[in-house]
Amino acid sequence: MDFLIVTGMSGAGKSRAIDALEDIGFYCVDNVPPQLISKVAEICLAGNSRINRVAVVTDMRGGDLFYGLFEELDQMRDRGLAYKLLFIDAADSELIRRYKETRRRHPLLDLAAGNIAEAIRNERILLRPARERADFVIDTTHLSANELKQRMNTIFLDNIRNSMLISVMSFGFKYGVPPEVDLVFDVRCLPNPFYVDSLRSRTGLDQEVREYVMQAPESEELLEKLRDLVSFLIPLYQKEGKAS
Repeated sequence: MDFLIVTGMSGAGKSRAIDALEDIGFYCVDNVPPQLISKVAEICLAGNSRINRVAVVTDMRGGDLFYGLFEELDQMRDRGLAYKLLFIDAADSELIRRYKETRRRHPLLDLAAGNIAEAIRNERILLRPARERADFVIDTTHLSANELKQRMNTIFLDNIRNSMLISVMSFGFKYGVPPEVDLVFDVRCLPNPFYVDSLRSRTGLDQEVREYVMQAPESEELLEKLRDLVSFLIPLYQKEGKAS
């Protein structure tokens, strides 16, 4: 059975993530107290159950009950109940914008004396261990609802128990390093087409740009070194049980 535990920041998009999981065949249960997660797994594993893909959501809406999550996860491992942990995240500024837009109430708002920014900061501190233990992290700061659905499909459409998802993204350093990355390669040492008038308005999807960058000997050499490094690392990550 594929058993997925979904948690993350309030307002980051867990509801939309669950909608995407339901569309690809997961049986989803929202707002489950951590102490009941293993019970849900046991019911779904029962001999007469036809459910083989399950996702449960647990988060700060559970109040004090949520603090039992990590003990529950450890007990599930000890009992041989396999699971994957998905953490849905977003930048604080984006979460503040979403709360102002939807006018929904943050679960920690009262403890933060009505200050939404403080509530988000407190929640991030409380959820830090969950993010560190997560098998998958999806940052929705710049994702539309459809892009989030596509990301979910990429990861979870097939069997997730033995999967290894490898995502490669290009970004601009002036916008900051994407928060969910594990490896960052700075290739600003290569020829920059921005300084060529005929290429400045084009993107890396254009053949002319690719040819300009890759015609340099150092570009080909760097590519080969990166291929060699990643090919060496991937089996080691799989051996350690990393899912992405």
